[in-house]
Amino acid sequence: MKRRKRYLTATMPDGYVKTIGPTSDPFTHYWRIVAILQNGKTEVFWGHARSLTEAKSKKAATQEAAKMRGWTSWQFEIAELVESDTPPD
Repeated sequence: MKRRKRYLTATMPDGYVKTIGPTSDPFTHYWRIVAILQNGKTEVFWGHARSLTEAKSKKAATQEAAKMRGWTSWQFEIAELVESDTPPD
């Protein structure tokens, strides 16, 4: 049986809204890393996960990534995805 397509929307603590879709994948959470480089520039990495546990596991890799990429600071955030049948306005 084919899964129905739907839109998934995450709202981050700073008000940023990310919409994924249409998709039939069973994603439940969105994660984002906002990193500050030594030269003051910002890098943003993001993704979606099929569970809160999977999303939290991405945080473990940030320590090593910070060393490899030369981040001076970073924030790791997770937001739950909200499902809808229609695209947001």
